[in-house]
Amino acid sequence: MKNYAKLLTLGLFSIALAVAPVVTNAYAAPDEPSPPSSSSKKKKKSSEVRPGSGQASFAEGYRSAYDAIYRRGEYATAIEQLKALHRDDSAAVANLIGYSYRKLGDYRVSQAWYERALKSDPGHVKTWQYYGLWQVEQGNRDQAQYHLGRIAALAGTQSEEYRSLAAALEKAPGTGLVY
Repeated sequence: MKNYAKLLTLGLFSIALAVAPVVTNAYAAPDEPSPPSSSSKKKKKSSEVRPGSGQASFAEGYRSAYDAIYRRGEYATAIEQLKALHRDDSAAVANLIGYSYRKLGDYRVSQAWYERALKSDPGHVKTWQYYGLWQVEQGNRDQAQYHLGRIAALAGTQSEEYRSLAAALEKAPGTGLVY
């Protein structure tokens, strides 16, 4: 069964590569969303026509917020940076906003952002992981177990996201913040 899943994943990945546009930007963040589309039908100003200018500024803004979160722990700053991208319809952006609110202790707002991310992309594995960790922190172990099952179905039991949430679930309830 494991080999079938690997073959299926490889086949889908191959198809995606064959039909995907060529990407010329390299992104530092592992969970970076796609840059904004530039295929608008309206006429653009000459300053907007430069190839990749919107993509580059989006990637730069995302990387800056990502660094604020994971390197400096500046969650409030990151929230503002991510919202300034005007891409909170992106699962990756909404997920990081949710993560930042969770780290600030605002669980209600965090939950809303996680749900927004999953509405945007039900297959966004990182959101299932972070929302699962949110569930563990809230004492909702059954819900966290459901999230773990979703991660297993989407990315497998060897994925970093699965291992992280599984480890959190192995800890005794009430041990404090997990991730």
